[in-house]
Amino acid sequence: MKCREIEGFVKFLLPGVFFWLLGYVWFFASPAPAWSAAELSWTANATSGVLLDVTNGETLWEQNPDDAIAPASFTKLLTLYLVFEALEKGDVTLNDPVHISKAAWRTGGSKMFVEVGNKIALEELIKGIAVVSGNDACVAVAEHLYGSVEAFVAAMNQKAKELGMHHSHFANPHGLPAQGQVTTARDMATLAMSYLRRFPQSLRFHSMTEYTYHDITQPNRNRLLLKDSSVDGLKTGYVSEAGYHLMATAQRHGLRLLAVVMGAPSPAVREKEALALLNLGYRLFAFIPPPSPDQAATVIRVWKGAASQVSLFFKETNPVVVRKEKAQNVHWVLDVPSSVMAPIHKGQTLGRADLKAGDATLASLDLVSNTDIARANLFVRLWHSILLLGDDPWQRVWNPLAYTSSAIVACGVALLVFMRLKSRRSRKRTFFG
Repeated sequence: MKCREIEGFVKFLLPGVFFWLLGYVWFFASPAPAWSAAELSWTANATSGVLLDVTNGETLWEQNPDDAIAPASFTKLLTLYLVFEALEKGDVTLNDPVHISKAAWRTGGSKMFVEVGNKIALEELIKGIAVVSGNDACVAVAEHLYGSVEAFVAAMNQKAKELGMHHSHFANPHGLPAQGQVTTARDMATLAMSYLRRFPQSLRFHSMTEYTYHDITQPNRNRLLLKDSSVDGLKTGYVSEAGYHLMATAQRHGLRLLAVVMGAPSPAVREKEALALLNLGYRLFAFIPPPSPDQAATVIRVWKGAASQVSLFFKETNPVVVRKEKAQNVHWVLDVPSSVMAPIHKGQTLGRADLKAGDATLASLDLVSNTDIARANLFVRLWHSILLLGDDPWQRVWNPLAYTSSAIVACGVALLVFMRLKSRRSRKRTFFG
């Protein structure tokens, strides 16, 4: 090849090599993309949704969380809330026979297929609601607990108000379309969080993949139970005016998350979006447990007490949820006094532990006493009062006064003992004389 041809070839090749090298350097030398921020702005294929850390109540992601939407069978979670509350209070038992009325039997939509006049154990009706979303079972338990559906619905709305579901109203116990029946994704997340915290035993029903009653076997409508072993609840819903809903909860590595998806276009999409939300949460967030509840965080001095020191423990032992990029160099910083005065009560807050990442405080937990410490006797309290004079910065100049006072007290105590001994000896001489 002639020199002129080589020169032309090089001129032709150089621009391509330059841009290839530029792309190579940009790809490997540039900082990692902010994928976490992009994912947190991800849009679900649904009307609204919420991703919630159940343990701490922190919202990790949301989309139109306060938009009004028909609750559909999400309503049944509030029905079950009242059932488990009645069980907790002892008003009913799982073995209670529940009479099936004609009104319950006639209820349309999804069914457990109860029969008029039968008496069914309350536990079976709970399964019929939690697993197969039986509308007939909802009416039966409503009548059993409150005497009528109307009274039960009034209790539902009162409970919703107590829980802080400010944008919700219910017209029946099952969620079939009704005028004025409305909720939001945030309200449903609030309900589910309270439900899971207060009645964790409910998950043994919600995690059932199928239920058989009267030789009729029906699958759980939450198909995520079969797709992800960490998923153990919670509830599905559908009405034509709103679309397909799914509340899915999972626990991985000690962290429980809740994904609420409302208004998806199909059952498959609601499952896909709910699972994507759960995976997003576990991918972007980490939990940092505080030290063991059996391990003291620190020990501090006690003045004027029956004991000279008290151990401080974490009041709460829930994991702290943080973004994973902040979880690398976190540490606990204790904010506690050097000493405290008796008396001290068990569970009394005496300090605070801050979880720090650099200068940022990620969480604060109270430190409490693990025991009661009563006040000491008079002489110990007096002695500690004198010692505390020397601990006061203003009084350090007058330390000789503290020592002098100590000497005076010691001399006084010695004189008192001496006088008592002398008095006893005098009485003995008088008696034997």
